[in-house]
Amino acid sequence: MVMRRSPDIAVERLPFAKPFRISGHVFTESPVVVVSLSDGLHIGRGEASGVYYLGDNEETMVAALETVREGLCAGMTRTELQQALPAGGARNAADCALWELDAKREGVPVWKLAGLPEPRPLLTTFTLGADDPGVMAEGARAYAEARALKLKLTGDLDLDIARVRAVRSARPECWIGVDANQGFTADELDPLVAVLVECGIALLEQPLARGREADLDGFKSPIPIAADESALTLADVDGLVGRFQTVNIKLDKCGGLTEAIAIARRARTLGLDVMVGNMVGSSWAMAPAWLLGQLCDVVDLDGPTFLATDRTPGIAYRDGHIECPDAVWGHNSASRSAVAAT
Repeated sequence: MVMRRSPDIAVERLPFAKPFRISGHVFTESPVVVVSLSDGLHIGRGEASGVYYLGDNEETMVAALETVREGLCAGMTRTELQQALPAGGARNAADCALWELDAKREGVPVWKLAGLPEPRPLLTTFTLGADDPGVMAEGARAYAEARALKLKLTGDLDLDIARVRAVRSARPECWIGVDANQGFTADELDPLVAVLVECGIALLEQPLARGREADLDGFKSPIPIAADESALTLADVDGLVGRFQTVNIKLDKCGGLTEAIAIARRARTLGLDVMVGNMVGSSWAMAPAWLLGQLCDVVDLDGPTFLATDRTPGIAYRDGHIECPDAVWGHNSASRSAVAAT
């Protein structure tokens, strides 16, 4: 067996095309950590943004990856990585790099190695950052090819209601979901949901703060409620039943494609719908999430559209769908070209 070389761990800052606002935060760039693993013949890559609201950033990710550098060099497996690092961006980057490296070494694409369905283009949401209602309506119209939109809310009930109504008026034909980013309290749910129903909103994501899940006990929502911050890892999934109807899986939260697949399969056995989301990143981060998306009911993988520039080659967005060409990530046909480029 060819031994893996010492991994390359790099921090990159991906500037946004314009500032992006959610509840409590404004982002102008996405710092990411990229892990590249080589056995001398093939290269596997993984990219992670971390989880900003958990303090999981580029510094903590690099520090965590340094603790497993020797193990990765010696041939650490994905299973061993699960035990060596906790969930988070560091494990995600290393896990995805291992998936791609192993797929190239075995001469099969990652989807086949992982036992996933053969990938196809997926309908994806395109996200509108929280802004003045008129600006959001204009943004919705600018997404001319989008068939599905996701609106970021801030927890200002009256303003958020105006935002929802403005976007629905601008795009009456679109599937629309809203992401509250933990911005509301339990006593605001009834008036919020009433307007969402009136406007034909299809999904309400994370209305309450993580830790307040019990406030949903007995609340009968006429539209599905998705857990995001309330569902970080596989250990959180069983506790969602009876409170949420959908779980939003993000590879940075759960620590990679390995656990993400386990979450999706566990959610299905519990009768929960499955969604895949992202923390914003380049096509190298979206590609493994796109494979997970083959198991999902809702796909939210528009991260590269916020960047000033993306990877080349990169994810393709056509007619409201996302598709990952073989050359981007995770396919054995890219092995020789990837090595030649180094």
